[in-house]
Amino acid sequence: MNLVVLQNWLDNASFAVLFCTMLVYWVGAAFPSLSLTGALGTAGMAIANLSIATLLAARWIEAGYFPLSNLYESLFFLTWGITAVHLIAENSTRSRLVGVVTAPVAMGITAFATLTLPSEMQISEPLVPALKSNWLMMHVSVMMLSYSALMVGSLLAIAFLIVTRGQNIQLQGSSVGTGGYRSNGYKLIKSGELVTPASENNGFIGIESNSQNQNNGKGTAVLDVVKLTESATITNSLTLSPQRLNLAEILDNISYRIIGLGFPLLTIGIIAGGVWANEAWGSYWSWDPKETWALITWLVFAAYLHARITRGWQGRKPAILASAGFVVVWVCYLGVNLLGKGLHSYGWFL
Repeated sequence: MNLVVLQNWLDNASFAVLFCTMLVYWVGAAFPSLSLTGALGTAGMAIANLSIATLLAARWIEAGYFPLSNLYESLFFLTWGITAVHLIAENSTRSRLVGVVTAPVAMGITAFATLTLPSEMQISEPLVPALKSNWLMMHVSVMMLSYSALMVGSLLAIAFLIVTRGQNIQLQGSSVGTGGYRSNGYKLIKSGELVTPASENNGFIGIESNSQNQNNGKGTAVLDVVKLTESATITNSLTLSPQRLNLAEILDNISYRIIGLGFPLLTIGIIAGGVWANEAWGSYWSWDPKETWALITWLVFAAYLHARITRGWQGRKPAILASAGFVVVWVCYLGVNLLGKGLHSYGWFL
């Protein structure tokens, strides 16, 4: 089969598979009783990952160089990385919510590359002199993998904020999570009960109350975690079920771990880029817009990891920081290229 025809078929197939996969995840989130949607979603992401890998391999064979020389190729490599990290995260969390947030992003990137980019930007062309280096594979591939991991980690942080409804939920030990809900020693109490904060829990207690299920009239336990500084009477019950708290803890844990994977990749990629820049342009660092935003991205996620590791932040605060990091990554990867300025402007938009 002609490799160009194969590529055209695979990019359209990847978009179609990811679109259907996104719908499967959304239907599964809307109707949790449909257990088959989880397996279908995972299969769809795996098929898309394999299709994109085949597409990139075909371009590599056709052009004779690693397929990361233009925007079309980098978008598909980014999507391949996102689907790969998604499969790792979903296997760890056992939750379909991962696909609810990652599948639309992967589908949107593929749609942009396949349907929006002009055809002349999709074809393989000879490398410009600056890219004829073994550093192309080393630097660009590591940077793209770091973007993929950081994006997925940030998306899981956004999912955490959605699950917890923006509340400041305390998740003791979630960075070392076991994948199952733990009460962490919190004492469950009922609304209206007089309580005294326990010193061993740093004053944190859990509140249990009953809410009526509209379908069967049965009471269901809901739980929230609050901190008391003195004895108090609980007059209100909060809104999060134990299942939501369990899911929030898992999302917080996996988001932290995936960002912890993406950050060293970003560090290695920046260092490799500096070495390549010195070989190509005679300077390790030129304060090029791309370099500047790569540094900003590094600082944002360094602050995230610093807050979690040394300050013990968990829950809403680091999730907000990681969510901001999602925007920063996109500005670094794509936004600065809209300027058409700097040493990294070739091969993209202008």
